[in-house]
Amino acid sequence: MFEPITIPFGAVMLFNVVKLKEGVTVEDVELALGEMCNVVKNTYGDDKGGFIGGQVFEYTGFVSDQGSFDATKMTEDHLVIMTYWQSFEQHEKSHADHVFKQKFDQVAEYCSETYEIGYRMLWQGVPE
Repeated sequence: MFEPITIPFGAVMLFNVVKLKEGVTVEDVELALGEMCNVVKNTYGDDKGGFIGGQVFEYTGFVSDQGSFDATKMTEDHLVIMTYWQSFEQHEKSHADHVFKQKFDQVAEYCSETYEIGYRMLWQGVPE
């Protein structure tokens, strides 16, 4: 569950921003989020399903002075779910499945907004 993941070149990444309703904490949504992620991993995690791996991050409030054009721009608190897939088509098929939708709907009850955008990998590397 907390093991490193390896992302093969050519994978696609879906970046899902999850904004919690006012007064909702990460601890409030943690179980539903974990159950949703577990369903994705165990149901779609093969060549047919296309799921490669994923990560969940909590925004900390840190904005880099060095890596931002305008470090004074702030954003609202949110979570990010990053998932890696063999194709966009496999992602969309999994997320249209009733098994996933049921778990996503449980997470959505805690959210004021969610949106998910896709990215095609152009480069990756590690230190030599």
